[in-house]
Amino acid sequence: MAEDASRPVYRITDLQASDRPRERLAAQGPEALSNAELLAILLRVGVKGENAVQVGQRLLTKYRTLSGIHRAPFEELVRERGLGAAKAAQIKAAIELGRRLARESPQDKPTINSPKDAADMVRYEMSVLEQEHLRVILLDTRNHVLDIVEIYKGSLNSSQVRVGEVFKAAVRRSAASVIVVHNHRAQRSTML
Repeated sequence: MAEDASRPVYRITDLQASDRPRERLAAQGPEALSNAELLAILLRVGVKGENAVQVGQRLLTKYRTLSGIHRAPFEELVRERGLGAAKAAQIKAAIELGRRLARESPQDKPTINSPKDAADMVRYEMSVLEQEHLRVILLDTRNHVLDIVEIYKGSLNSSQVRVGEVFKAAVRRSAASVIVVHNHRAQRSTML
């Protein structure tokens, strides 16, 4: 039966099965879905007048990007129409799992071979920070990451740290080398 093109789609079940996010994910993989569709899978249901995809798209429009949703305080997400505490927690948990996955490697010790590798390792998390942060990436003799340590959390636009603090964690962990990373809030998180 053909759908009436003039009638708005308010429920996921109103979509043809091949257009539903979960079914598309199963058939084509998660990379085939839009951010709104991926959010819809987390949300499961919409609200009166909006299906879950439309709720996801509304969130993306309001917060501009997934990073914007990541930066939004939990309490603010809870107040969004169609979310509440449980769904806001699911979204925050999914984002945190993605952040942790981005830090993993097959050997659980990523290797830094270039400045880009170092920037890619911290960009996801540091790009959403509201204040200036200074961190050091501790490396062993083969440039495997031992740890990432926050040295200083500054104000909105400045960060001052004593030089000794930069090396304290490196000495404690017997790191062979360190990479210092710092986000610049005024320049939208330029690093290194």
